[in-house]
Amino acid sequence: MQKTNNLRILTVERAISPDELRAEFPMTDKSSETVFKSREIVKNIVEGRDKRFLAITGPCSIHDENAALEYAEKLNKLRLKYEDSLYIVMRVYFEKPRTTVGWRGMIIDPELDGSYNINMGLKKARNLLQKITNMGLPTATEVLDPIIPQYTAELLSWAAVGARTTESQTHRNMVSGLSMPVGFKNGTDGSIEKAINAIESARSPHSFLGIDDDGRTCILSTAGNEATHLILRGGVVGPNYYEETVEEAEDLFKDNNMEASMIVDCSHANSGKKHQKQFRVLRSVLEQRRRHDSIKGVMIESNLFEGNQKIAVDISKLAYGVSITDECVGWDETERMMDYAWRELN
Repeated sequence: MQKTNNLRILTVERAISPDELRAEFPMTDKSSETVFKSREIVKNIVEGRDKRFLAITGPCSIHDENAALEYAEKLNKLRLKYEDSLYIVMRVYFEKPRTTVGWRGMIIDPELDGSYNINMGLKKARNLLQKITNMGLPTATEVLDPIIPQYTAELLSWAAVGARTTESQTHRNMVSGLSMPVGFKNGTDGSIEKAINAIESARSPHSFLGIDDDGRTCILSTAGNEATHLILRGGVVGPNYYEETVEEAEDLFKDNNMEASMIVDCSHANSGKKHQKQFRVLRSVLEQRRRHDSIKGVMIESNLFEGNQKIAVDISKLAYGVSITDECVGWDETERMMDYAWRELN
């Protein structure tokens, strides 16, 4: 008999189970309180009951735990300073989608060398989320691999589905069962309708295959996630944070019998991936918010230091606190942006 299965699989390694990971990095009372309260606040913001402005800010991707914790400590001070009108959540992105190939994030390749020690990556990610939420600072990430939320989701207050996966039925199914508010980005072609369709789908119940806390394959049935919303991130045709696009999005929500709710990504195609332009987007969004209460917040790519760098062969030569993926604004600019937002909101 000819072999017909696993012809291209090189190795099979057992993954740590979600329960095993939780036992190694148990959730603290403070983390639980942070996640529970912040999810409710974010949900109330995107659904219009809390009039504060949501600011999801942090590194494009996490690759250095020490730098991430230093950033979190700084951001937590801003959270407390501006919390009367600005609700700050830290971007803690562990997975990176790729158009072709490239580094896929801390969970998949924590050692930055193509060794793909995913068990190590899961441990690093959960440990970091636990430390940040233990400060009282809420966290946000992109949900990419449909299995990974079983390991990390209980520590997250907000999540995003990226432009490459908004049309994916797998991701719409997954979001329908997630416990936190989730934003769908418009497609890479700039299409808003694709994201609106995804929002409508994710608000409905679904059934699909996943894993349980022991890591066994199971059938998951969901109730649907009503706290889903749109993220405008631009597309191949350019930025889409302008008022005409906001109005188009509002009309599409209305046509689908949903209340309009959107967040604007100040980075990606809206800034041409140039960190210097993120402040420009923020100014425009805050000015438009006076006329469009459907705009609930912004996403900002920010790090300790501005710009970005390529992954060096010798990892020890990487500059500290500088992104290894998209360009980010530095800390000084982050402070100016948060202060500007707070003043405009007041």
